[in-house]
Amino acid sequence: MGGHEERDAARQRFDVADAVPLLLDPHGMVSGWTVRAERLLGHRASEAVGRKFAELLVPEDAERVPDLVERCRSDGDWAGLMTARHRDGRPVPVMVRITPAVEPRGRSSLLVLLSELAGAAGWDMSRGVLEQMVAGSSIGIAVVDTDLRYVWSNAALEQFGGGPPPRRLGLRFADVQPGLDAAAVETQMRYVLDTGRQVVGYEHVGRARSAPLRETAHMMSFTRLDDERGRPMGVYYTVVDVTERHRARQRLALLDRAGERIGRTLDVMVTAQELADVAVPGLADFVVVDLLETVLRGAELRPGPLTDSDRVVLLRAGHRSLYEDLPRRAVESGAVVAYLAGSPPVRCLTTGRAWRQELDPLAEEWAVTGPGDRGSTFLELGLQSVMIVPVRARGTTLGITTFFRRRRENPFDQDDLSLAEDVVSRAAVCVDNARRYTRERDAALVLQRSLLPRRLPELDAVEVSACYRPADELTGLGGDWYDLIPLSGARVALVVGEVPGHGIDAAAAMGRLRTAVRTLAAIDLPPEEVLAHLDDLVGRSARDEGDGRQSRDDAGQSVGAGCLYVVYDPVDGRCAMAAAGHPAPAVVAPDGTVTFVELPQGPALGVGGPPFEAVELTLAEGSTLALHTDGLLGAGGMSPAGADRELLRRALEGAGPALEPSCRAVVDMLVPARPYDDVALLMARTRRLDPAQVAVKDLPVEPSVVAEARRAATRQLAHWGLEELVFTTELIVSELVTNAIRHAAGPVRLRLVRERALVCEVFDGGASAPHLRHPRATDEGGRGLLLVSQLAQRWGTRFVPEGKIIWAEQSLTAPPP
Repeated sequence: MGGHEERDAARQRFDVADAVPLLLDPHGMVSGWTVRAERLLGHRASEAVGRKFAELLVPEDAERVPDLVERCRSDGDWAGLMTARHRDGRPVPVMVRITPAVEPRGRSSLLVLLSELAGAAGWDMSRGVLEQMVAGSSIGIAVVDTDLRYVWSNAALEQFGGGPPPRRLGLRFADVQPGLDAAAVETQMRYVLDTGRQVVGYEHVGRARSAPLRETAHMMSFTRLDDERGRPMGVYYTVVDVTERHRARQRLALLDRAGERIGRTLDVMVTAQELADVAVPGLADFVVVDLLETVLRGAELRPGPLTDSDRVVLLRAGHRSLYEDLPRRAVESGAVVAYLAGSPPVRCLTTGRAWRQELDPLAEEWAVTGPGDRGSTFLELGLQSVMIVPVRARGTTLGITTFFRRRRENPFDQDDLSLAEDVVSRAAVCVDNARRYTRERDAALVLQRSLLPRRLPELDAVEVSACYRPADELTGLGGDWYDLIPLSGARVALVVGEVPGHGIDAAAAMGRLRTAVRTLAAIDLPPEEVLAHLDDLVGRSARDEGDGRQSRDDAGQSVGAGCLYVVYDPVDGRCAMAAAGHPAPAVVAPDGTVTFVELPQGPALGVGGPPFEAVELTLAEGSTLALHTDGLLGAGGMSPAGADRELLRRALEGAGPALEPSCRAVVDMLVPARPYDDVALLMARTRRLDPAQVAVKDLPVEPSVVAEARRAATRQLAHWGLEELVFTTELIVSELVTNAIRHAAGPVRLRLVRERALVCEVFDGGASAPHLRHPRATDEGGRGLLLVSQLAQRWGTRFVPEGKIIWAEQSLTAPPP
């Protein structure tokens, strides 16, 4: 050890009460021994006195003793660490202090003080050493008594406010830090005093006097001080500034909240409002989110920032304020916000870069919220600091988010701007996802509306109501459909069907099937033949488009589809129906009794199997047919004895007389708000035509009967008050009856039906279908059906078991041609 180090060590003072004294003569021989030295090293006084002090030490320390003895006789004290040797041979680490002493007779000697270091953590510190350590520490340290009044503090505590140490003496925490929550801190002190348990890592957040502009955070630890009898004397505590760590944690917490709360729905307006809600009050006092009008519509946007020449229409999509009076005239969500040319919001839109600034309190507001309204100034609103962050995702500008703070002492800094950009960038992706979803959903809904009937036609044959509930609530798309198709002779076709799966593929397949059904219905085929042709179409399409594999993952989405086709004739109440892999309909009698039609179940479309069978029954007037997909009944809907059928029976029995509310009530009763399968329900209440609306005349197969047929038609039209249709009807009757007599065999029957249109039907026993010809000018015949097609609104042929019927229909509302 060098001289400088030794002098420094010599200046360290011992706690004499704990030291073991012994005396050395000027030559380093032990001249005085004590009982405490005997307890420390094991040697009796008779064994130690007269021996060299060096013999009591280990060899490496013994070599230093002569030089140390000589130095202490001339230069003064020495202190340091040595290792003594116990009587039993074990080493004893000791702190040694050697100082000159003068005996009463004037002889000089050396006083040696030994302090055992066994069990000690290190150097035996005196109060002075400890005071130097805590006073020079950069950590704030203070000691309070049992009344929680300051009795000591170091200089480092001054950096946390409260003044220098002398000014604190006798004061309490609340007296020196009035801006902080003193009660919470003193509660911790009282807890430590009462229990003796140490409190470590207590975080206190507030505005200290030394840093009034920003919120600060301090980490505090409290320990009780006891006297030698174990009685509490007070508490000492340490303070460390952890503001930066606290702010970083706050930023991470805000980003976590943004990730949890923004984008929970696929709604642009809701997502924008969630952004504003997350940012207040954690980041700003007032936040507004303004998005381009095209974003809210879900339209496509041009990539990149906008240019000065672009027409910018912004809509207020969300706003949140910490204060009720900020702003005084808030723009409602969805309202148009027009920013002035050259204003910071417009610059952020056109550049795509964020902007931050302290506001001039006299500056005018940027936006004009109404005609002739210049808006509130920043001074009136009390706004002092602002940030504008463009909402950009995937290289596209969607709008802007503006953050305001009201307190002048707490302006936005660069860290706040970085945090705002992170939050907005996360929200921008959610806004863009919502925009894209809105676009796709709108397109899907347009497709769905185009595939389902927008409204069911009003017919004299039936009163109808329908309810549709898709399983895919996000897109609203499904594979179920219903339809009401007017047929010739005042008849009507009721159709319900379903395609496997959900979503846009199922909807597209459903649209193809519905179109095919309407096409087959137009040629007046019986129900079983409609399904047979539909089955062939589905199977052929699956083979052609699916390369023979008939996979539902390919174009054969329609394979396995179900369909129920019903034809009702209001003249006599007869109803014919056939099903392909579809549940049979229920019939609600006029008295409310519910039965289920015993309908043979044909195979699903496209899978092959036995031919389809139809059943025919007669319905009383006022009966209600309930056609539904199996989603209404769940898994048991296909079982005739299923419990789900019984539920449907009770639901139909409890339905009211009004058809439309009853239809919705049945679906609400049997189907949850989010069904597992698409559901379609079509309810049709049957009507009968008044016998006075139908006129029938049997005609003999003679050419002269044509004139009689014309006269009979003329009399009937006069009876109905349809004299304006007499001329065209006579021509139609003449041509149809003449055609039947010339080309058919068997009886001929003329029937006139007055419904919403005037229908003229001619029945004959022939099986050949007539076809329209376009004769040349020199031809003598072949103009009959051409004339009928020109005079009638529509015409056609349908086959019945006994033969065929050629019919022509004239509108009762449009003027005759």
